[in-house]
Amino acid sequence: MKTSQQHHLSHLHECLRREVMLSQKPFSWSKTLHRAVKCHSRRYNFWWRIASYLYSKNNIILRVIARYLQRSLIAKYGTEIQLGATIGPGMVVSHHQGIVVNGASVIGHSFLIRQNVTIGISGRNVKNKSIKPSLIIGDNVSIGANSCIISDDIVIGNNVTIGALSFINKDIPSNHTVFSEKNTLLIEKRD
Repeated sequence: MKTSQQHHLSHLHECLRREVMLSQKPFSWSKTLHRAVKCHSRRYNFWWRIASYLYSKNNIILRVIARYLQRSLIAKYGTEIQLGATIGPGMVVSHHQGIVVNGASVIGHSFLIRQNVTIGISGRNVKNKSIKPSLIIGDNVSIGANSCIISDDIVIGNNVTIGALSFINKDIPSNHTVFSEKNTLLIEKRD
């Protein structure tokens, strides 16, 4: 049986294999580092996964290093995925600007997120410390640009596509596509 440390390390290896190596071959630090250096588009995932792994170790020095890495990533990419968030292997960040993911998020594998997306808590339960926020997003979920998922307790199922400019504050069952209706009004200007 794997210990917690072995589980965290094997999770890190699988995430780096799928997101940085982009390979079905066994994990290799040398190939991962080579791809992280040579392929600009893979660097964010590499450094965020390292920071997330260090943060999970519950060691004060490693957590300080993790927070430093996270601050550097926010400054460089404009993407704030909090270190407490749990994201399965296969995360794809389509465009980095304006992305915020709360640390209470638990997200499955093959997650696609686009620019200007917020996954956060509403803050209604701030006074009641016994209720912890729960933002659960399943496997194979795609979130369109400029979308907002705001709730203290939400479950989004597997194989869900959320369209662009959507506001989500209710559960979404598996195998659904959801989007917010948008109306465009044209009003003629009169002198």
